[in-house]
Amino acid sequence: MKAWTQKILFAIVCFISMSTAAQYTETVNTNNPGLSQGAFAVGKGVAQVEGNLFYRTEEHHLQRYERDYTGLSMQLRYGAFMERLEFSYIGTFASVKQSDNRGFGNVDSKFSNFSRSTIGAKYLVFDPLKFWGEKKVNLLSWKANRRLNWKDLVPAVSIYAGANIDLSETNSLTPPNDPSFSPRFELITQNNWGQWVFVTNFIVDRISTDYPSYEWILTMTHSINRKWAVFGEYQGFKSDFYSDDLGRGGIAYLISKDWQVDASATINFKDTPSVFQANVGMSYRFDFHKDDEAISQKKNLKGTGDDKGKKNKKKKKIDF
Repeated sequence: MKAWTQKILFAIVCFISMSTAAQYTETVNTNNPGLSQGAFAVGKGVAQVEGNLFYRTEEHHLQRYERDYTGLSMQLRYGAFMERLEFSYIGTFASVKQSDNRGFGNVDSKFSNFSRSTIGAKYLVFDPLKFWGEKKVNLLSWKANRRLNWKDLVPAVSIYAGANIDLSETNSLTPPNDPSFSPRFELITQNNWGQWVFVTNFIVDRISTDYPSYEWILTMTHSINRKWAVFGEYQGFKSDFYSDDLGRGGIAYLISKDWQVDASATINFKDTPSVFQANVGMSYRFDFHKDDEAISQKKNLKGTGDDKGKKNKKKKKIDF
């Protein structure tokens, strides 16, 4: 057999083995409390609900208006067909009170609608743990085990494709003349470095409309222990409708292997408008996963977690 034929067959075998590898984690794999998506799917047969109640205030010094938002953001996620594939609905609904000071006296108004309603799917293209295997432990050198390897810099990579849905005739929370359907695409990366997890999202949204948007989200999470975790996040986006830079931080607590609660706050770095937002949220997993193999991770944010329970001794645990 020719060498190039052998290489092609080897690549096909590697792809098949990677596609069937388990992405299921022993604890809830949630995107809360940040806004980025982790690279890993929830796992085949797993249904998950993630929600946030939020309060947001905006003050625009040039246009002389103030807005108070109260609302709910949610993610409904389900793993189906294979471990690497996840289907989701992501939505944000807000009720807004606005005070307009541009005329002779204040003009108050109220409106409410979805600022986002997206149905989509995410697929894990590359998992470095499955490609290279578990990192070998040097029993003779603690320093060698702590040393950063170049392979640790290679992230897991996923792609996401979705459709924004806006069936309302007028919506003050979306760009003018927003169509009923528009596309959204994301490139997602994730590095797991022990107690630290680094996630990036690069997003193109509404690219077929009059107001395309380009976004980027960088999220770093750190596990304090098996129950508590903290995170910091930077989000930037640019479009002719609205551009901004946001900083976000928060904390999460793992109540059980299927249930997490969290809180976070967001600010921006300009006054057109100035933004402050507070969130409280939770994530809950309905676990109908059948695979005997599980990946045990040390972080309960962005698809990582660790759990003291060892009820299913058939599960193979891989710490990273």
